[in-house]
Amino acid sequence: MNDPFLNFKKSMKKNVFKDLSFTEERKARVNEVIQSRHSSSTLQSFKEETVLSILQSLQLEAKHGFEISTRLFQKKEHSFLHNEGQLYTLLHLLEKKEILSHKWDEEKKYYSLTAKGKKYLKAAQKGYSKQPLLLKELLEEASL
Repeated sequence: MNDPFLNFKKSMKKNVFKDLSFTEERKARVNEVIQSRHSSSTLQSFKEETVLSILQSLQLEAKHGFEISTRLFQKKEHSFLHNEGQLYTLLHLLEKKEILSHKWDEEKKYYSLTAKGKKYLKAAQKGYSKQPLLLKELLEEASL
C-alpha cells in the first residue's frame, strides 16, 4: 500500500522538524515523567479486593485475560466494566512485581500465580491481620 501522506511527512521532516532534536537524557526524563504519572493514576484505581479476586481466579489454574475478566464479572467485581484495558495494566503491574507469571499458548497469554502470589493469597484466605497492609504494599510496589 502506498502511504498518501509520505510526501507530506518528508516535507515536515525537512522543513518543520529539521532543527528539533532531543538528547537521550531528555528523552529518558520525559519517559520517567510519563511512567510516574501512569503509575500513580493506576494505583488509585485498583482496590485491594480487586487484586484478591484476580489472585483467587488464578488459584487453581492459569487463565488468559478474558477468562480473568469473565470470572471477575461473575463475582460481581465491576472495577473494569467499560475499561477492560485497566485489567491488563494491573496484570502487567503484578507481573512486574513477580506476583504473576505468564506463558504464551496458541497466541494467548496465560497468567498464573508465582510463589509470591500464592503467599499473598494464602495470607488473605487465613485472614491474617496484616493482609490489608500486605496488599496495600503490593499495590504501592506494583506502581513503581
